[in-house]
Amino acid sequence: MTAPISQADWEKLRRDSEANLDHVIASVGLPNVLLGYQARTVELMDSTAVRVLFVEKSRRIGETWAIASYAVLRAGRSRQAKGMDVLYISYKQEIAKEFIDTCGMWARAFAVAAAEAGEFLFDDVDPANPADTRKIQAYRIRFASGFEIIALSSAPRTLRGHQGDVIIDEAAFVDSLKELMKAALAMRMWGGKIFVCSTHNGAENEFNVYIQDILGGRSKYKWLKVDFDQALLDGLFKRICLVNGDEWTPEYEAAWRQEIIDDYGELADEELFCIPAMGSGAWLSAPLIEGRMKLLPEQAPIQRVSLPPDYLQRPGLERSHLLKAQLDGLDDALKLLNPRWMHALGYDPARRNDPAVILLLAIDGLLQRRAALTVEMRNVPFAEQKAIARQIIQAAPRLVGTAIDATGMGMNLAEDLGREFGFYIPNDDPTKVIHGLVWQVNLSTPWYNEHMPPVKAAFEDGAIALVKDAEHLVDLRLVKVIRGVPSIPPERVGEEGKKRHGDFAIALALAFAAGRLQWREYGYTPVSTGLQQAAGGRDFWNADEADRDTSARDPYRPPLGAGIRGGTS
Repeated sequence: MTAPISQADWEKLRRDSEANLDHVIASVGLPNVLLGYQARTVELMDSTAVRVLFVEKSRRIGETWAIASYAVLRAGRSRQAKGMDVLYISYKQEIAKEFIDTCGMWARAFAVAAAEAGEFLFDDVDPANPADTRKIQAYRIRFASGFEIIALSSAPRTLRGHQGDVIIDEAAFVDSLKELMKAALAMRMWGGKIFVCSTHNGAENEFNVYIQDILGGRSKYKWLKVDFDQALLDGLFKRICLVNGDEWTPEYEAAWRQEIIDDYGELADEELFCIPAMGSGAWLSAPLIEGRMKLLPEQAPIQRVSLPPDYLQRPGLERSHLLKAQLDGLDDALKLLNPRWMHALGYDPARRNDPAVILLLAIDGLLQRRAALTVEMRNVPFAEQKAIARQIIQAAPRLVGTAIDATGMGMNLAEDLGREFGFYIPNDDPTKVIHGLVWQVNLSTPWYNEHMPPVKAAFEDGAIALVKDAEHLVDLRLVKVIRGVPSIPPERVGEEGKKRHGDFAIALALAFAAGRLQWREYGYTPVSTGLQQAAGGRDFWNADEADRDTSARDPYRPPLGAGIRGGTS
């Protein structure tokens, strides 16, 4: 609705929405009335660890409906229970009315004592022109706790003189999100929180700028994304069927989903799947890339392995010699790795058209990511690729993660290496993360959207160092911002037989993501090594009896006094 609705339409909307909530609560019970993603949103909003939360969402999935439930719980509490006013801001009067109406429904459902929702006027004074006083219309609900939910206009000045939580809804469409945030941040001084929720409105919109800063690690704000498919997986269409009295089936949901996507057409990515539109062009500028290429090849070797087309048809001994000659410097390069630094590995497998790239990133004491070793392979069979990857993984000091593109032909490689070194399996619950070394990554638009911004932030902040290499520059320049997301376009560059498809850029993104994983580091000293050290470097079992002092005791013989229990009698 872009135009004000009539009084009759608004009354009908109020009646329908109230009836819907009663019907839903009667059907599923109040504890289950929120869907999974709605409950996660409210949980984050109510968490003491969250002060500022940004939520990018699909259109019309009921996030504002869930946020209203939080607003009622917050304003309905006493001061001793951390109650507080809640200030709601959006860009349209009709949306403000709908929010207050929804809060009224939740207040009744929670049996929270509240006065009738009403409208009021308050003075809005322009500091630059105090004589210019205007009356601003707002909507509010008063609670027995003494706190209020107030829906205000989107003018930043309306926040002045208030204290409480601030909710900025459909933030991508307000006149000045930056000014609103500046005004809202003052609320944090006295315990208020800020929640910013919206669908996207273009890649250059201020809302998306905040999101990219969060994803890039430049902002400490919390972030949550709920797209159309996530909402469906959490039961959105089942709830729609319940409200409308329809019977849910998987076939009905699939047909409905496709119909909605078709209706949006080219707008579906932005409106439904949280991919901001209107973005295009190079992801990184050439001067920025070259400015971060400050390492020399001898500091971070690049090995390019190219085997002949008939490699597999040659005798085994000849194959072994061919591969060994190509990898002549790999052992020496691995010996150069700094044992004090952590390392992370990214692996973009390929077989025929493009080079397979393994990139080992070092993470130094200042948390700068530094290229440590790169291996590019053309026409290298998978068995040999796996052997090379295994050798690097085994030799890399303090390896915290290995991310492998498993979307296609890399799946088999990722599975085999995962069996050998353990799988890393992320989970929304930190206690259920599986902490192996190998992360099987399914490259996709959502993955690029989440994991490419930190790479760009590292380039912009000078937190990355690469080797001067013309082909790697080409790969990084090939990444384009497509529909607001850094992606690899389908075209390849280079001469026939040596074409590239952004392969180093993908390996870099994978290695960077692997270096940001939640990891565990363990130390282990083998028993035999400890015994030899205790015996001054000599082998305990072959040492003379005279050399076996007390510090190198036979491990099978208990120490003196081990059998004494409770006394000496």
